[in-house]
Amino acid sequence: MKLKGLKKRVGSRATAQKSAERGVTLVETAVALVILMVVGLGVVTAFTYSIGYNSLGNDRGLAISIAQQQMEQLRTAQFTDAVLNVTPTAVTSNFLSNGRSFQITKTITGSNNDNNGNPTLKSITIRIDPINPAGFPVVLQTLRTGMTKGSH
Repeated sequence: MKLKGLKKRVGSRATAQKSAERGVTLVETAVALVILMVVGLGVVTAFTYSIGYNSLGNDRGLAISIAQQQMEQLRTAQFTDAVLNVTPTAVTSNFLSNGRSFQITKTITGSNNDNNGNPTLKSITIRIDPINPAGFPVVLQTLRTGMTKGSH
């Protein structure tokens, strides 16, 4: 008889444990999904910003490359070449590279004029502005001197 009562007690304990293990409720699942959604939106936002910054970096790299090409063309020209003529205003042109549009602004100023009024020192400035999408400009500057005979 004692065994029969023992079985009943053990059986009631197992039933009590099963009722304590209720599982995951609908509210807990909804809260977990909201947390995952907030984290997912944060990751998507970070990817969006990184794509934009990488695109601006690519545009800046293209602008630097264009500016260097333009500067090298002016450096290899003879000092008296028409390309290096001093102009009162900047010369602008548009350039398309890898589907991106850039505005090139060349400014050449002269100083240290010789006896004939010709400059012996020229300051060359190349400015590249991304047009679409707008970005930060790239500016390169250099000085060129001509061969002059002096008394020194």
